[in-house]
Amino acid sequence: MIRNGIKPSFRFSGCLRAAPRATAASVKSTPRWRTFSSTASPSAPPAPAKPYYVTTPIFYVNAVPHIGHLFSGVLADVLARYARLKDPQREVHFCTGTDEHGLKIQQAAEAKAVHPKPFCDGISTRFEDLAKAAELSHTRFIRTTEPVHYKAVEHLWRELVARGWIYKGSHSGWYSVSDEAFYSPNQIMDVEVLGSKVKVAKESGSQVEWMEEENYKFRLSTFREKLIEWLEANPRSIVPQERWKEVHSVLADHTINDNGEKIYTHPLEDLSISRPSSRLTWGIPVPDDPQHTIYVWIDALTNYITALGYPWSGSGGGKQAAWPADVHVIGMDIVRFHAIYWPAMLFALGLEPPKTLLTHGHWTMDKVKMSKSRGNVVDPFKAIETYGADAVRFNLMRHAPLVTNSDWSDEQIRNHYQRDLLGLIGNLWQRISSKKLLAKLPSEYRYRFSGSTLLIEGLGEIPTTEANAPVRKALFNTLHQFEDKMDSLEINKAAPLIPDLVEA
Repeated sequence: MIRNGIKPSFRFSGCLRAAPRATAASVKSTPRWRTFSSTASPSAPPAPAKPYYVTTPIFYVNAVPHIGHLFSGVLADVLARYARLKDPQREVHFCTGTDEHGLKIQQAAEAKAVHPKPFCDGISTRFEDLAKAAELSHTRFIRTTEPVHYKAVEHLWRELVARGWIYKGSHSGWYSVSDEAFYSPNQIMDVEVLGSKVKVAKESGSQVEWMEEENYKFRLSTFREKLIEWLEANPRSIVPQERWKEVHSVLADHTINDNGEKIYTHPLEDLSISRPSSRLTWGIPVPDDPQHTIYVWIDALTNYITALGYPWSGSGGGKQAAWPADVHVIGMDIVRFHAIYWPAMLFALGLEPPKTLLTHGHWTMDKVKMSKSRGNVVDPFKAIETYGADAVRFNLMRHAPLVTNSDWSDEQIRNHYQRDLLGLIGNLWQRISSKKLLAKLPSEYRYRFSGSTLLIEGLGEIPTTEANAPVRKALFNTLHQFEDKMDSLEINKAAPLIPDLVEA
């Protein structure tokens, strides 16, 4: 295939590569590249590592996939592939999927005069198609409309009730249908829209409306100190550091009154976790009370443990061994739900919180937020069709918006394809895999270059000579830099190291 005038001539290898989607069986059995090692030291076989578990947010099916969804998926996929590269014997779980309940879905389906389930089916399929087109190596694609997920959410609810963390009360506040969330008075502001003043959430800019209703509540306020303790004991619990500081500030900022008591700057109120079924029908009913529907975020967050077979038997074996998640990949607009609500729920259940929340920004075009009205939305399917999965994946990781937003540019992706993938890595691969070149190598080294696996595994065993010492030093220096950046989840800084090494 000729993509945009560029003829692909190689397959980009490694954790940025788009390779066939992994199954649970293939992840265990397929040979993987071993991490470089400059020295070899015999030792006893290490104890089996905890299975690695990485997730994307589950994507809301009120609209078709966009480039931001693809970015989250590829980011998680790169981490899953890197975990397999570092330890081929380690089991890896990688979950993605779709979030299919809530008022937005109910209203969107009503607008099209269809039942919510077939509405969800159609859009969820598009997200599955995108995962395949990008060749993600996920081991589980979950949908919150699955019966197994209903069972998990119902069990979680009953557990919270049994432990005394849920009670029935009433709630009033500013509610955003778009965000599926209540906001306190200090979280909203007045803005002018078409000459009229409306109230919007400061965090998202979504319009809010005043609501009063009877519902169930989760005792979130009880967990402030526990959440602060968790954050302070785990400075890598939220990355990048800027967002850790933001969450810590929301929870911990305080003044001291005349009595020496802490007065927290930001209130942490108990969380409304149900909606009257008269308003919201499309969701999971509250167990033993069909007059209420479980709040969509309680439903959605549970997916991370549903995917590992929750409710668990308590033995700690099977997929449960993969919990806690090593990394939750999430957008910066849903940090509050994952950094405050989700850990508090897990603490209430007696479960460990995720090890790290990898939060990221958004993709823009010409420094402007993408939107359908502006006509500047990037179609991920078209991007992959035009440039190929490898080029799109590399560009997304090379310019990953981990701290701030990043700008999408077709010219940029073409330049990276031509320079980095085709001109540098592709050209190098063609040269070192050449039969003529292999024939010139000393016989004792030929097997090392007969396949990528043997090449990587044998590299550390090649004797250092005056001729190869500079190359060897450059390789291992780059390796150590690459591993450092990947381990610190700075994927955007790891990605350019390889083509830069080849160019050097």
